Amino acid sequence: MNQARPKARISRALGIPLTRKDTKYFERRPYPPGMHGRSRRKTSDYQVRLLEKQRLRFQYNIREGQLRRVFDEAHRSTGKTGERLVTLLERRLDAVVARAGLARTIYQARQLVAHGHFTVDGLKVDRPSYRLKPGQVVQVKPASRQKPPFLLAAAGAHAGDGPTAPYLSTALSELTTTLIREPERKEIPIICDEQLVVEFYSR
Repeated sequence: MNQARPKARISRALGIPLTRKDTKYFERRPYPPGMHGRSRRKTSDYQVRLLEKQRLRFQYNIREGQLRRVFDEAHRSTGKTGERLVTLLERRLDAVVARAGLARTIYQARQLVAHGHFTVDGLKVDRPSYRLKPGQVVQVKPASRQKPPFLLAAAGAHAGDGPTAPYLSTALSELTTTLIREPERKEIPIICDEQLVVEFYSR
């Protein structure tokens, strides 16, 4: 019998499904885990902001220190800090790989990148946190293209119900994608009120 995996418990704690597979567990038990999950009392303002920060962190599968550094960078830049934070995270190599349909989830994307299966502009990059610039091309290395995860990706198994993100130009059959421009917040499919994240770090 299939058991709910740790990510399913995290999904329930965060109030959002983190992967497609977690969706069925979340829909069956749409309340926090634990014996008091159904009867949690009203949360404080701090808890609301902490939850939103954790939602953002887990959707990009990054550590607290990484998120804090990107927030500091977004805070120093021009424009709205929250929107800038999300667009910077969306330009991470693992996020682009996942959005393009070259991996099943952000978690698999991170693993595949770390194992050295991708190149950026022809050069091997094994840092999931590598930030792409518009115009850069991401490809699966020729030596990796016959591996099962990439055969599935090339067949469109991870592409979802529609086209990939509008800021990407993707050719799944060739296992390649290009960041054609900076993503806009309204185009980024994450569930997060980034203003609450800004308030959390600015407290």
